[in-house]
Amino acid sequence: MTKRIALLKMTVLAMLVALGVVISPILRVEGMCPMAHLINIVCSVLLGPWYSLLCAVLIGIIRMAFMGIPPLALTGAVFGAFLSGVFYRVSGGKLICAVIGEVIGTGVIGALASYPVMTFIWGKTGLTWLFYVPSFIGGTLIGGTIAFIFLTALSKTGMLAKFQHSLGAKVYDKQRRADTASAKS
Repeated sequence: MTKRIALLKMTVLAMLVALGVVISPILRVEGMCPMAHLINIVCSVLLGPWYSLLCAVLIGIIRMAFMGIPPLALTGAVFGAFLSGVFYRVSGGKLICAVIGEVIGTGVIGALASYPVMTFIWGKTGLTWLFYVPSFIGGTLIGGTIAFIFLTALSKTGMLAKFQHSLGAKVYDKQRRADTASAKS
């Protein structure tokens, strides 16, 4: 990876972290944080699963440290962020698979992982294993839908492939790949 691409990736990551920290508390529904899921999916598609995981961890730590958010900021984001990127890559670049990865990772795995953290570490009583599942799935469906619409619009204009190419990511759009290959020769 060239220094230029590495710098560009870090810049995009920093912007997504900043955006996630700022919009998550503003555009939220009680018990849901759909904008975090939007950021997770966009980061997964643009940068991949490891950057998306890092983005979710950084947003969670910043929100917990400066906004007094409970550990749900981490348990509810990291699994979906990573699985979104993995599902996107494994599917060969299908946007819906990135959304499905977020829903499964956050809506199910993250919700189930939140129970012991909130009960045994945070001391919250009266919870069941499935307590967080409905709100986490609801949040992922809202954020996932917004991300899907946004990324589909970018894809139709060819901008998604250009962004991915600029960031050194694998470009799944066949036409853009052909244009890039002919430009190099």
